[in-house]
Amino acid sequence: MDSRMLSVIGRLLLLPALVTAPGWILAEAPAAAVSSFNSYIDAVESRLAQEHRSQNGFIAPPASAGLESDTRLRNGELIIEKLTPSTGENLPGAMLHDWRGTAFAPGATAADFERLMKDYNAYPKTFSPQVLRAKVLAQHDDFFLVLMRVRQKHVITVVMDTTYEITCGRLDPKHGYSISRSTQIQEIESPGSSSERVMNSKEEHGFLWRMNTYWSYEERDGGLYMQIESVTLTRSIPNGLAWIIRPFVESIPRESLEFTLSATRNALRK
Repeated sequence: MDSRMLSVIGRLLLLPALVTAPGWILAEAPAAAVSSFNSYIDAVESRLAQEHRSQNGFIAPPASAGLESDTRLRNGELIIEKLTPSTGENLPGAMLHDWRGTAFAPGATAADFERLMKDYNAYPKTFSPQVLRAKVLAQHDDFFLVLMRVRQKHVITVVMDTTYEITCGRLDPKHGYSISRSTQIQEIESPGSSSERVMNSKEEHGFLWRMNTYWSYEERDGGLYMQIESVTLTRSIPNGLAWIIRPFVESIPRESLEFTLSATRNALRK
């Protein structure tokens, strides 16, 4: 093993100590960053509302896939795109991430998708190992208040209790969407052990401050086109830690979309 590989391994082994250092911990999301995130969300939801008003363009064509996107999707490809504008990625003390993924589930229908996505109690099985627990706290028609315990692993493992307000809607029986907005995200220390506890705002690391998720789905071509867009707010990267923290905060959104789309498609096949 050469010296460069040993150096990388050594740095990775130091990561748990680095992320608990005072320079990494930042209590709550800065107010200016939250304001910018909310403004960005307003623009995203206005765009999606316009797309959802008609069948034409109900699902945004993946820009990176060109005119052959439908063919690629029907051949089983997952198309993942980074939508975060360069001007909006870095906020005061925070980072904004906007990613979108598109997939096709042959033989699936819009009704199949709706049954699957509204069965929140089955999420720990459908989306294992990322979702550890799920519970519906309240429901009224197509509005749900859902509590989930989620796990993200990329060199280090982070477990969080997250609460979402989820609204489902339809244009017609073959076109539907859902809007999920986080209302509370709490990092868990020592999950699953006798010393498990919720970390307070001064202890949390800011791995995830806000998360909004938007599904659009369209039944055609003998199956279901599914598109998910995820907009998140995380803490910024402290000086000197970019070499190891940036891969974590940049890879998690992409990997999470790939996992969610694959798990959803597999569940629809069953």
